[in-house]
Amino acid sequence: MRPAARPEALRAYLVDDRRIVYDGAVPGFDDGFCQGSRLRIIDLSLLESPPSSLCIVRLSAIGDTCHALAVVRRLQDNWPDTKITWVIGKLEATLMAGVDGVEFITFDKKAGRRAMQALKTELAGRHFDAALCMHASMRANRLYRLIDTPLKLGFDRKRARDFQWLFTNARIPAAAGEHAMEAMMGFATAIGAAERPLRWDIPISDADRELARSLRDGDKPLVTVSPSSSVRLGNFRNWPIAHFVDTCHYLVEQRGARVVLTGGPSGVEQQYGNAIASSVDVDNRIGATTLKQLLAIIDESDVVVCPDSGPAHMATSVDTPVIGLYATSNPARTGPYRSMDMTVNRYPDAVRRFKGKAVDEVRWGQRVGDPLAMELITIDDVCRQIDAVLDAEATD
Repeated sequence: MRPAARPEALRAYLVDDRRIVYDGAVPGFDDGFCQGSRLRIIDLSLLESPPSSLCIVRLSAIGDTCHALAVVRRLQDNWPDTKITWVIGKLEATLMAGVDGVEFITFDKKAGRRAMQALKTELAGRHFDAALCMHASMRANRLYRLIDTPLKLGFDRKRARDFQWLFTNARIPAAAGEHAMEAMMGFATAIGAAERPLRWDIPISDADRELARSLRDGDKPLVTVSPSSSVRLGNFRNWPIAHFVDTCHYLVEQRGARVVLTGGPSGVEQQYGNAIASSVDVDNRIGATTLKQLLAIIDESDVVVCPDSGPAHMATSVDTPVIGLYATSNPARTGPYRSMDMTVNRYPDAVRRFKGKAVDEVRWGQRVGDPLAMELITIDDVCRQIDAVLDAEATD
């Protein structure tokens, strides 16, 4: 069954667990959009039998693709015979390489029109039972026109950034106060995939595991510190370098830990690494590992310390405890999913200080755009969490 021509022009709502409503409004269901137009109802039982093929789109970033992989694993655990194709970013594909049961189509965002043409060629003549449009951005939204499928499932209107609703023909149910992982799980729920235990199972080679094991120093705790988040405009998620220096001193001198610094090759990340390594006896691997090697190091580590960034979610995927440093972003939305109790959360203080409001008075997920906000996190905050995590592991 296919929608009418130009499915991108249709509108849809998931009204309950069994219906998608196209091109119209339902009494008692009003989001102020598409009023007075024609009503079509399609029963979701069409997807209650296992789909033969699904196309997933989530290009970036590292953390979000980790969330998306958990969704993929849930789909596989429900429907092991379903063929899954994932359109993914070039960098992120290097982390996911080797994931079983998934065909990856790499999209190089830096290639511009050439990347769009390459994807168009790759998808030509292919049909999918449904597309899970789990990336709402202007670039990703354009990709949805290239996918031949009767169902292009996107975010609800409020979360469909950059007009995603113009490029999809169905929406997951609206939800408030969800973690980014839970928001993505809404796609699996919407097409009838039952809940399953969370799993990721990202392949790591023997060579990368051996590299990680070589970083251990006897019985000393192995602590990965990833001090800098990705470089982007208006990014105020990084804790001051001096605070990381003092924290690494504490780890090495008071806790007897072996500290490994990790990160990418950017100038900011190199600045962090050089400053810390010049003051403390640490192993500076910033800019010197692949994503697979980083995952192996995180897996081998006893704990990871980092701001709101990809390594927090990579650690979640291998069940390594994370001490997340959060002040400019809300950890309830983007924090390490399995380590929320270990997170240093100064987001409420930052919202109050720099916006004059309580957390429940600002938009869900709103960031605090002030470079001083991360300074609300104290060294004592972090060292207390370090003690709690390492002491708990010592007694296990």
